[in-house]
Amino acid sequence: MSVGLAGSAGAGTRTGGLLLGIDFGGTKMAVGVADAQGRLLAHRRVPTHAERGAPQALERALDLAAELVAGVGGPLVAAGVASPGVVRPDGIDLAPNVPGWERLRLADAVRDAFGVGRVAVDNDLNAAALAELRLGALRDVDPGLVVGIGTGVAAAVTVGGGVLSGHRGAAGEIGYAVAGAPWPGTMLELDFSGRALDRLAEELGVPGGAAGLADAAKRPGAAREALTARIDEAARHLVTCCLLLDPQRVVLVGGVARSDLIRGLLVGRLDEVLPHRPDVVLSRFADDAALLGALTLAREAVPASR
Repeated sequence: MSVGLAGSAGAGTRTGGLLLGIDFGGTKMAVGVADAQGRLLAHRRVPTHAERGAPQALERALDLAAELVAGVGGPLVAAGVASPGVVRPDGIDLAPNVPGWERLRLADAVRDAFGVGRVAVDNDLNAAALAELRLGALRDVDPGLVVGIGTGVAAAVTVGGGVLSGHRGAAGEIGYAVAGAPWPGTMLELDFSGRALDRLAEELGVPGGAAGLADAAKRPGAAREALTARIDEAARHLVTCCLLLDPQRVVLVGGVARSDLIRGLLVGRLDEVLPHRPDVVLSRFADDAALLGALTLAREAVPASR
């Protein structure tokens, strides 16, 4: 990953010191260190081991961050953290994939570990959307929509060069959308997400989880029928998002979104029904959009010199 953070908002220049970015996910965690101009100097990705709970994940991420910062050398001036859920100063809401995550105080943990005063924390999809705004497919695009299909499913809205957080910070939590019938059905994330498709693959006896299911669905049969039904459900919600927002561009991020088959079927359904279809693209950042967003949060937390 060689993307720099040039192009962030704010006039003036930022000089000296290092930036730390941490992206916490339900499946993996990514840590990166950049210089003050945003040039990535070191990064690494490790499994979350969500089944082992939140404290061990946080501890391992902080240990890895300390190792990378020490390896690069230099003072740390700011940190940015991307996390699932709705981040509050005293905890995190709507983050069920890692037991105990709701009790973490991420900003305090990073401040205590590194003695750094400037720590910005945001939802992981909001961080990914910030990266797309500053560095990627949403530059000069307004409004924009980022849809993350990875371990879970969520969205982020960009308007006027910023990311819309909502009244309670929960804008874009479409994983909680009602899916299926009879009322109240189930949650969309339980129907269409990486973990949901892993479970579906297991039920069908298809090896390889979501990726194996997508591969099996390239051929007619039970796997294709079952996957298509899940994609149909997701498409209904994405259509509603597009009708409500009228985005200029939709950016898809996350491991499931990288499947050509799944992405093609999803986009095809938008083509069929939307009166004004937005441009739909796959993020060029692969798994790193939220990490780049975390580093951008860190960079924008540092006051610019005039």
